[in-house]
Formats: sequence, structure tokens, C-alpha cells
Amino acid sequence: MFDLESLGQNAVQASYGLARLSEQEKNKVLLHVADALVAQSKRILQGNEKDILAAKENGIREAMIDRLSLTKERIEGMAEGIRQIAALPDPVGEVLETFERPNGLQISKVRVPLGVVGIIYESRPNVTADAFGLCFKAGNAVILKGGKEAIHTNIAIVDVIRQAIRDMEKEFRLDEHVIGLITDTSREVTNAFMKLKQYVDVLIPRGGAGLISAVVENSTIPVIETGTGNCHIYVDEYADMEKAVPIIVNAKTQRVSVCNTCESLVVHEAVAEKFLPLLQKAMAEKKVELRGDADCLRILPDLTEATEEDFMTEYLDYILSMKTVSSVEEAIEHINRCSTKHSEAIITESEEHANQFLQGISSACVYVNASTRFTDGFEFGFGAEIGISNQKLHARGPMGLREMTTYQYRIKGNGQIRC
Repeated sequence: MFDLESLGQNAVQASYGLARLSEQEKNKVLLHVADALVAQSKRILQGNEKDILAAKENGIREAMIDRLSLTKERIEGMAEGIRQIAALPDPVGEVLETFERPNGLQISKVRVPLGVVGIIYESRPNVTADAFGLCFKAGNAVILKGGKEAIHTNIAIVDVIRQAIRDMEKEFRLDEHVIGLITDTSREVTNAFMKLKQYVDVLIPRGGAGLISAVVENSTIPVIETGTGNCHIYVDEYADMEKAVPIIVNAKTQRVSVCNTCESLVVHEAVAEKFLPLLQKAMAEKKVELRGDADCLRILPDLTEATEEDFMTEYLDYILSMKTVSSVEEAIEHINRCSTKHSEAIITESEEHANQFLQGISSACVYVNASTRFTDGFEFGFGAEIGISNQKLHARGPMGLREMTTYQYRIKGNGQIRC
């Protein structure tokens, strides 16, 4: 069986050395890693080709193969994400607040690394580089458990990162075990990893509903729950149609295989007659299947009828469910009931309805007149992200550098004792 014990021990030891690095030293390492990823892109693509071939032989659908696939441009994008992380201010050591007690104790609340972060994820190999970059800049060692679909790609990426770290090992007394990869893809090892509480400080699952549920239910390590993306757009009665159609087309089709894609549309009945034919024409050009409720079918009789299950589904495919409502209140109620609390949007020219939507929707990210595709660490200026958290503790939305830290109280005295 894979030696998780040694992996955990090595990660803890490596995290101590990493905590000593200055911001400038961490940035220098990150920039070297970014350059190495680009320089070794051929090696990474060779590993990716093996995974793509296996995926096709196993009948994995095209949308998931897109998530798995790397190109030279996507590798350059991974490197750019790491460079952006290097350019961001280091959160470690940031003083959040200070105060003095009547007895003279001086108390500071300071950002510190989490320690060792474990990440279990599925087929997107860019997560490997993103996770390393964010964890490293925030002073954390990371242990990665990717899916079997991307195993050759992940091994190649981690090998390149580790070689880049070894290049600078003597200069910074840096240990290559700041990044670890579990290469055994068995369920037995995955379950054992979830119990590695003595070494791993926090566990982050990133993938489909089944993976996330399995980690939340079985882990003894504290979990930051990233969520699936059954994202909605509500077309209000005061929507500008010229804005609405391009926003929805972008949110649905710009990349269908990711969690911030729009999966369900809610349309006010007052504009449905005018709006739905416009949308159908635009979506037909993108080969999107529309599924609608009874009112949608009355306007567009050739649609597939949407079921309650459709309204709850993250398709990750060229399918869009649609429901009509009679008010913004009904739209909010439907979205809060059906969504996964990821990202929702309203298209409206009414400030009152926009504010009502912003205040009423319980999701992590709520938009007015913009595509849900912007829910992304890169787009938010975080450089990269560990994932999108749908929960309310300890982080929400795209998790960047600050979300990869915790805080510590530092107390300075001058001989005080408690009476």
C-alpha cells in the first residue's frame, strides 16, 4: 500500500522550513517554477496525451475530456497564474488587529499558514499547479490526490515543480516535499488519506458532487467544502434583452465543463414571449438543448419538458433548463431551493430588483448584469484559486491566498500573571 505515513511526515517537516522563507524568497521560487512549467511543457503534454488516450478508450464524454486536456497555451496559463500569485502581497504576517489589555498585555492577531493542506480533486490537471502556487505562497505544504484520469499529467507536473524546487534547495534550505502527490489512485488509499489527521491540517475536495460528499462524510480532517455549480440566471421583467442574450450565451457556452457555467434560467413571465425566441435562436447556433416548464413549452412547443430533476442538475453539458416566474420573489425562492449556493445572476435595469436579488440570494457569488463565468480566482485578481467554496466557514467563493491562511494571537507581556 502507498506509504501515506512517510508522505505526511515529510510534508509536516517541509512546512516548517517553508514558514521561514521571506516573501521575496517565496516569489523567487514561484517564478522559477513558472518558467520550468513552460520550459518542460513537452514533458507535461506527453503525460497528458496518455491520459487523454485512456479517457477516450474508457468512453469519457467530451465535456470531461475538455477538463482533462492540456495545450501549450493552457500550460502557459498555469504558469501565468503562478506568476500572478508571486506578484500578490504575501498575507503571512499581516497584522489584522492589535489591542492592549488594562493589565498591559499587548495582543496582536496575525495571519499564519494553515500548515499542511490536503487536496482531493478529479480530472482538471491545472489544479495541481494552482494548488501548489497558492499553498506555497501562503506558507503551506500541500499533499495532492488527483483522479486516476489525470495521473500521468499530474506526475509530470509535480516532477517539474519538484525539480525546480531542488534547483533552489541549497539557496533557501527548501525541501521538495512542500509538494507531495499520492500516485496510488485506489479508493482504499483515498479513504486512508482522509484519516491522516495527525499530519494534514485541512482537506479540500474539488470535483463533482459524489467526490465532495464522500470527503465530507468520511474525513476525520477538517474540510473546506468546495461545491458543485448549479448556477442560475434570472431574466427580470425589466431586463435589457440586448444585454441578456449575450450574457446567457457566454455563461452557458463559453466553457460548459466548469462549475461557474449557467445551468438553469429563470424568466419573468412578462418578458418570456419576447425573450425566449431570441434565446432559442442564439442557443441553436451553439447547439444547446433547451428544457422548459409548461409556460416555456407554450411559447416554444418544440422544447423538451423540464422536470424537477432538471432544475436541480449541474449538467456540465450543452443543456439549459428554464422556468418562468411571476415575480422577483418567486425567482429568489426557486433559485435558493434549487441552487448549490455557487453563483447566481440577475439581468435587470431595476435597481430595486437588483438590490432585492442581492439581498435575497444565499449563494457565495451574486451578480447583476454579468456572466456567472467570472466566479474564478484568476478573474477576481487572486492569481489562481484552490476552488470555489459554497459553505459559509471558513471561506466562501473563490479561495485565494488569504483563504489559505488562518490566524494566531501573539501576546507580549512584561511579567504579568493572572490573579
